[in-house]
Amino acid sequence: MKTLTKYVEDRNAWRGIFGQAPFTFPLTQADVTELTEIIDSELSPENLCCDGELPMAQVRVKARLLNGAAADLAKYATENGFTQPETYCI
Repeated sequence: MKTLTKYVEDRNAWRGIFGQAPFTFPLTQADVTELTEIIDSELSPENLCCDGELPMAQVRVKARLLNGAAADLAKYATENGFTQPETYCI
């Protein structure tokens, strides 16, 4: 859950810049759905590698964080009776 918490904190910083409401724990079904979709999108090859601009060391770090957050989110969803949408990259 540590990785998910860090991911949500980082995501909330960006949401604040754009005037969006932050994610708060405990998460709702809507939060789980949105976070799953965001993580899935960030794991797409184009986004993960920043269109080939990131060095592989940074890609590995980014992938580790995103995959860890995805695993924590899946566990959180299961433990709280939430469902996750279909994903393509997770």
